[in-house]
Amino acid sequence: MDFNITYASYTDTGTRMVNEDSIGAASHGSAECFVLCDGLGGHGMGDVASALVVDRFKKLFEEARDPVAFLKNAYDSSEEKLLEEQKKRNVPKMMKTTAVTAVIDKKKLFLANIGDSRAYVFKKGKVSFRTLDHSIPQMLVVMGDIKESEIRHHPDRNILLRVMGNEWEKPMYEILKPVSLKNVDAILLCSDGFWELIEEDDMCTFLKLAESPEQWLNMMVAMVRNNGRGKEMDNNSAIAIWCEKK
Repeated sequence: MDFNITYASYTDTGTRMVNEDSIGAASHGSAECFVLCDGLGGHGMGDVASALVVDRFKKLFEEARDPVAFLKNAYDSSEEKLLEEQKKRNVPKMMKTTAVTAVIDKKKLFLANIGDSRAYVFKKGKVSFRTLDHSIPQMLVVMGDIKESEIRHHPDRNILLRVMGNEWEKPMYEILKPVSLKNVDAILLCSDGFWELIEEDDMCTFLKLAESPEQWLNMMVAMVRNNGRGKEMDNNSAIAIWCEKK
């Protein structure tokens, strides 16, 4: 069974002065790679960090053979490049970023992440899975101290436990088990500035109504902007991907 992969992407500065989100897509043979990074504004130079990682992923994917090996290499080498650039610019506490990645190869989906940029997987109009944030609120959910619905408005929602650009004793990213594309209708990669302003139920409603990934993304963007009106909006970015049987 073959699949047709189509996608649409979006990034916006919000009310900030600089857009520290970066997004990218690359192809290699029949395989596709999508990556989204959210630079940490509180540390400065987040835009440089996120762009460096996205560019590194795209370049390495040109020579990728095995998805898992590619993801390990991409995250590890991007981390090394970030640390090298920090030393070169003498900014050891700056240049940090999240990263979430989707690789579609043949009949499988491979996901990896670090930080709180998310990947959602949809099947039959419902969220079947999402990556877990590396954040204080997500940890509290896992411990049973708060509910999943409380993450969006938690006072510590921006405190991350894992990011790229910190020294690691061991790899801090997560590579998830591959998912058969038979169990995937759509994928959404998004930064926290996006998912904080739209509920999962609305993502699903718009997915059922949309006739293309562009239309689905446009519906979600409209809600994000509406919910963010009158507020201080973070950079917000997303990549909407459809997997359809040929």
